[in-house]
Amino acid sequence: MTKLNLIILLFLSLSIFAQTESSNVDEIINREMKERRIPGLQLAVVQNGKIVLSKSYGVANIQDNIPVKNTTIFPINSNTKIFTGVSVMQLVEQGKIELNAPIKKYLNDLPSEWQNITVDQLLTHISGLPEILQLLDPLTGNIGPLKTEQAIWEKLKTLPLEFKTGEQFSYNQTNYYLLGKIIEKVSKQSFANNFEQKQFEIVGMKHTLFGDSRDLIPQFAPTYRYRNLFDSKKTDDKLVNNYTEFPDFLRTGAGVNSTAEDMANWIIALQNGQLFQKPATLDLMWSPNKFNDGNPTNWTRGWGIAKFRKNHKAIGMSGGNRSALLIYPDDKLAIIVLTNLGGSAPEDFLEEIAGCYNADILEADPLTFLRKNLREIGFDKAIDFTKNTKKKNPEFEPQEVELNNWAYRMMAYNQQTEALEIFKLNVYLFPKSWNVYDSYGEVLLKIGDKNKSIEMYKKSIELNPKNENGKEMLSKIEKEISK
Repeated sequence: MTKLNLIILLFLSLSIFAQTESSNVDEIINREMKERRIPGLQLAVVQNGKIVLSKSYGVANIQDNIPVKNTTIFPINSNTKIFTGVSVMQLVEQGKIELNAPIKKYLNDLPSEWQNITVDQLLTHISGLPEILQLLDPLTGNIGPLKTEQAIWEKLKTLPLEFKTGEQFSYNQTNYYLLGKIIEKVSKQSFANNFEQKQFEIVGMKHTLFGDSRDLIPQFAPTYRYRNLFDSKKTDDKLVNNYTEFPDFLRTGAGVNSTAEDMANWIIALQNGQLFQKPATLDLMWSPNKFNDGNPTNWTRGWGIAKFRKNHKAIGMSGGNRSALLIYPDDKLAIIVLTNLGGSAPEDFLEEIAGCYNADILEADPLTFLRKNLREIGFDKAIDFTKNTKKKNPEFEPQEVELNNWAYRMMAYNQQTEALEIFKLNVYLFPKSWNVYDSYGEVLLKIGDKNKSIEMYKKSIELNPKNENGKEMLSKIEKEISK
């Protein structure tokens, strides 16, 4: 075989392999869009520092039947926080911010019990600060009756801490509101300008900008939701517009809109040294903080998905329960999925897409491995399948919180039977956790098994006598039965 023929054969082999990967990805995306009833979706895959797949599916604007294109702009909601994390770490590199410094070093007019909270504790949501969202209009997210940012700030300062700083985790928008103020104070520019100059322009993100439902954003995909997922009194399962406002001063937490391609190019720039001066800064950003007792946090600095596994470590973030991304630093791989459906939870299937490029990733993530296999053999085999898998692979350790969240999402999609089996699996795996019994009791009640539900709530209260929700539900069920 000549050298030219060998090159041609190699090229054809790589082309066929790439087509197979793309076909497998299409199969996953089409299946998930059908099951989750997602109108429109945008996907980008980064491998070895290049975008190897960029594809659009479905409809961006249902009213006018406008298809999703690669230039369609989607809200990314809380994925905005990863940009905030990068901005803070850039300023750390410049010596303008110290992660362990108390925030009183950068901000004035703080209540005394807030002053020694550190920048790092804001980044990783262990501050204990009161939630600013409780002071906004719950229907639109706008500033509501308090009218101004100053009025909200003055009211916020009167509220007590939710817990002692550093003792617990609580996802909280106040943290990123204050980080925005710190960025503005030390950079001497608005955080919007800072993001644009220090990130968007450097990367060439032409379709990335701040805004919400009030703003005129070109090629914009509005967000939709199924009414029964959010409105308990409505049962007609109607698809409706989802109107959202992010006040300007809170946009460090959820104000950016982008495309999958722009996000992919940003990830490439992040990993190849365009946004940080030193590789160690990226490593630090992707490392957990610590609670007061020394245990690691479940958030890294700006990033809410951290899978510190022995193999195939993954770092990522999700936003609005409708957009998500995962980066596999050791595998030189990243997956970005943006949708226009609130409640679509694409984080559920990112790792399965990643498995199209590296099959070992599927087995590295217990949740993805369970989803793929139980879909084929039946969810009623969940416990037996998990038992057998654990015998073969002692490192197969599904996590309680992940299983619980997955089961609740299935309930939202009316997959009650499947959800029931996962709650049951969680009880089997974590028999000493009061919360798994509480959740199992909830789904049993929803399917009408009141006696079994009572049994689960009683077990939950036995394990945690402070479970007030369990006590309330138990009393309610017992009264209904006694009537």
